[in-house]
Amino acid sequence: MKSYHLSFLLLLCSVIFAGATLQAEPARNPVIWSDVPDPAVIRVGETYYMSSTTMHMSPGLPIMKSRNLVNWELVCYAYQRLADNDALTLQNGRNAYGAGSWASSLRCHNGTFYVSTFSASTGRTHVFTTKDIENGPWKEVSFRPSLHDNSLFFDDDGRVYMVHGGGDIRLTELTADASAIKPGGTNQVIIPNAGKVAGPNIGLPAEGSQIRKINGRYYIMNITWPRGGMRTAIVHRADNIAGPYEGKVALQDQGIAQGGLIDTPGGDWYAFLFQDHDAVGRVPYIVPVKWEDG
Repeated sequence: MKSYHLSFLLLLCSVIFAGATLQAEPARNPVIWSDVPDPAVIRVGETYYMSSTTMHMSPGLPIMKSRNLVNWELVCYAYQRLADNDALTLQNGRNAYGAGSWASSLRCHNGTFYVSTFSASTGRTHVFTTKDIENGPWKEVSFRPSLHDNSLFFDDDGRVYMVHGGGDIRLTELTADASAIKPGGTNQVIIPNAGKVAGPNIGLPAEGSQIRKINGRYYIMNITWPRGGMRTAIVHRADNIAGPYEGKVALQDQGIAQGGLIDTPGGDWYAFLFQDHDAVGRVPYIVPVKWEDG
């Protein structure tokens, strides 16, 4: 009997080990077969966090967690209700279907997590903060105007910005706590007609900004859509945050675009983007990145 139990235990261990080995297979795209639009991804140590778009739905602005960029779990929402206006609460014949809050930006700075979004339904830019991204609580501040597809950025010199806009990409300086636009601060176009790097006949102007500083250079990724073509990922870089920027097409394949760059603890790089799958929604793709001459 003891021999039988020992053999069964060894068999069970073999099955568990085999299962663990199977779980280590290469990732397959899309990494989530579900609507996860406009992904914004950061890494804190060995853990990745992602925010996404929920538009008119509440609670909103989901935060997800992963250890490998492939298997994700939902940990919280940044807000329970964006605002109490008639459109968002479906009163007096109003609605915000397809509106609400759109593309977000996710950051961790000095031990505080920031997630920003914007809304045509409120006319405001919203910034949510917490010390505990998985459990909250989240605090909110908002200000006018609504900065389209904003990407929050904390520079090494202590200055805080949002990169935003459609077509012309703008740089707007915020106060140190990211709670308001800084009076007298930088407010200018830094990339005029950013989509032109994808061709002369642009349908969807460049938008969906995601900015990162890598090895002392500023990189801004956007989505654009040439007429007769497909959604296209473009990237601009500069030695100064205000420019001048040079740009190129980063990916033009199957309409996979909009998102940002992310690195692993081991030094590998990826782009985390989405592809539109009609009724399923915009599903996330992970794309390997190769660096050449910066």
